[in-house]
Amino acid sequence: MALEVCVKAAVGAPDALGDCPFSQRVLLTLEEKNLPYKMHLINISDKPQWFLAISPEGKVPVLKNDDKWVSDSDVITGILEEKYPEPSLKTPPEFASVGSKIFGTFVTFLKSKDSSDGSEKALLDELEALETHLKTHDGPFIAGGKVSAVDLSLAPKLYHLKVALGHYKSWSVPESLPHVHGYMKALFSLDSFEKTKTEERYVIAGWEHKVNP
Repeated sequence: MALEVCVKAAVGAPDALGDCPFSQRVLLTLEEKNLPYKMHLINISDKPQWFLAISPEGKVPVLKNDDKWVSDSDVITGILEEKYPEPSLKTPPEFASVGSKIFGTFVTFLKSKDSSDGSEKALLDELEALETHLKTHDGPFIAGGKVSAVDLSLAPKLYHLKVALGHYKSWSVPESLPHVHGYMKALFSLDSFEKTKTEERYVIAGWEHKVNP
């Protein structure tokens, strides 16, 4: 029986896959584990009653697990790994937190209106730490030659970083970070990523109200 998952629909396009990086993380995990699933696109600005009944807080993603709906991408991906251990997507514990601060520093920099507030440097520091890790370990992925959970968490966030900062700040990852560029290329080339990514215009639309409140 196919698993069921509720994910965000695109802003202004309720029939298109939306821009939620946490939803994409769950979809990437399902794809990499070759698990059949039924996807429900949820219009976040007009949530259907049946969805609010299963997710009272109105949050996505949610996954149906043994007739119970579960929220939070950390919890969902943990359940999928436990229940469907092959192929394994476990990240070795020593690599599990690599890149974990990139998304937060990206959001702060994206929303910043003050070029001297240190938000760009904070993001660059995190990207340089990722560069150092990738340069000193076999790749192309964080834990080696095989994609793992930490990559599937980072991939959508790095896609948002690339698209949103390119659009709103004409900013891109510096060429002085070649391993980060190679890593992003490897992630974005995955079949699972191609299948589960939203269009760039929906990423831009999704950040609009946060950048220009």
